[in-house]
Amino acid sequence: MSKETGFFNFSLNKILSPDQSIFEQARIRLLYYGFGIVFVAVAGLLTSVYFQHKVILTITAAIVLVCAVSLFKYLTYKPQWRQISHSLLIMATLVNLNNVFITMQNVDIVTIQVILLTILFSYYMLGQKWGLFYSLVNLIPVLVFLSLQYFDNYFIMLRPEKVDQTTIIISVFANFIIIIYIHSYFYSAFLNNIKELKETSDEQLELNNKLETAIEKAEKSSQVKSEFLSIMSHEIRTPLNAVIGMCNLMIMANPRPDQKENLNVLKFSANNLLAIVNDVLDFNKIEAGKVVFEKNKLNLVELMQNICGAQMLKAEEKGLSFHLEIDPLLNNKVLFGDPTRITQILFNLVNNAIKFTKEGSIWVSATCFENRHNTITVNFTVKDTGIGIEKSNLESIFEPFTQESVTSTRQYGGTGLGLAIVKRLLELQGLQMQVSSKIGEGSQFSFNMEFAVATETVEEVAPFLLQQNEGMSNLRMLIAEDNPVNVLLMKKLLLKWNIIPTIAENGERALEILQYGNFDIILMDLQMPVLNGFDAAMEIRKLPDPKKSGIPIIALTAAALHDIKEQIFNAGINDYVSKPFKPEYLMEKIQHLVVIH
Repeated sequence: MSKETGFFNFSLNKILSPDQSIFEQARIRLLYYGFGIVFVAVAGLLTSVYFQHKVILTITAAIVLVCAVSLFKYLTYKPQWRQISHSLLIMATLVNLNNVFITMQNVDIVTIQVILLTILFSYYMLGQKWGLFYSLVNLIPVLVFLSLQYFDNYFIMLRPEKVDQTTIIISVFANFIIIIYIHSYFYSAFLNNIKELKETSDEQLELNNKLETAIEKAEKSSQVKSEFLSIMSHEIRTPLNAVIGMCNLMIMANPRPDQKENLNVLKFSANNLLAIVNDVLDFNKIEAGKVVFEKNKLNLVELMQNICGAQMLKAEEKGLSFHLEIDPLLNNKVLFGDPTRITQILFNLVNNAIKFTKEGSIWVSATCFENRHNTITVNFTVKDTGIGIEKSNLESIFEPFTQESVTSTRQYGGTGLGLAIVKRLLELQGLQMQVSSKIGEGSQFSFNMEFAVATETVEEVAPFLLQQNEGMSNLRMLIAEDNPVNVLLMKKLLLKWNIIPTIAENGERALEILQYGNFDIILMDLQMPVLNGFDAAMEIRKLPDPKKSGIPIIALTAAALHDIKEQIFNAGINDYVSKPFKPEYLMEKIQHLVVIH
């Protein structure tokens, strides 16, 4: 829209505005200055025909002059150039046809000029569609008139008016001036538009170059950040492994009640720190788009029991009742999905439910929502009787590093990444989280996930595992580890299981020891000097002795496992354990591989 204008405005600047395009401004200027030429031309014609006593032409010229003045005033009051252009074209068409069929009853050079002027003006001002329309409206009747005149078939009772040469000269000159003016003005506007487009294109090119540079810097920054987090993960996990491992060892040594209480506090704090490290790493990996969802066989019932097993104990410690409900239809079904991501999602939801519930109950359920021939949709729900969430905060709780309020952060702790990780993991799979909550009554989180169903059923046979202190003393174990604290920790832990390991300070030394000794299993640290764990494992798999080359290898790493999981298996390593680890988890891995081999 143009600036505010009054009825008595005659200024062009007040009807132009920066939000109008170059061509729009050019059209308004064309009308504004073009009306001046029209006034002069029509006034000259009116004077000429008036003194020649040509009544019809005088009336026509007077009407045209009044209309031109009125349209000019309307333009300076409300610059509706489209409506004004239509009005001018309609007026020119009527005057032209009136001259041809009634007043002059002839097609002369003036008529041709008016038709040409109408065609040019309609195309420039209103575009192709209306240009074609006004061109045909002016041309077709004139062609019809010429045809009738050629066959002497045109006749009306009114005698045609004749004008002198002066009037014709004025008309021809005025029409040529207007035609030249229209061409000149739009040619200038066209050049200005090309110039502006070139300037815009140059600016766009410069902006694109800056954008490419910024993207390159951002990518480098993101890569540096990922590398930094990976290194920090390893550096933080390594001492945490020692802290948590020593806590476990001392708790296993039947300490006094006061010592056990202190050790539990220490272990709890270390585990909290580990959870924060894991959250930051997982969120960074998700944001970097490095998450890959696997399709592995899984027993959902067993998975749910494993996820909730430790959480049940945590809930009971707080005096909460914990209810796990699994649909019987899921029993004995083998599904295809990503157990790691399902565990991550549900663990965060259940952990949050316990964290924000002081008293009452926690309900976790997995219900068959839709059961088809080869797919099944499961509804997962986590419900609590906790503090609840304000309705206005239901969206913000899924933002990274955000909890419902500052008070919640201070009172309950945490990074505020748990729900952000959950939301993004679901969104990456095209799933949505449904949340309902009432302050003081609790919250409910639920989502649906589809699984492909395998044809076989779960074999309900418990795997054979050696008892911790039975049959372990004869286990020949080689440990490749360069960190002396971790070596001490592993020796103390394995001593509880009556295992005396052989230690190699790097991968090259482990390879040498294996060549001259016999072992049942190797625990291999991945980041070691001289020869790292990956290369050492690949060299072991190349040994000529099949017993040595086929020895089970478990990777021990403090790195972010999901980033190097593929590397671990490509190196020929059988399994992995992330530092810091639970002793019973490592025991299960060792027993499983020793029994198989």
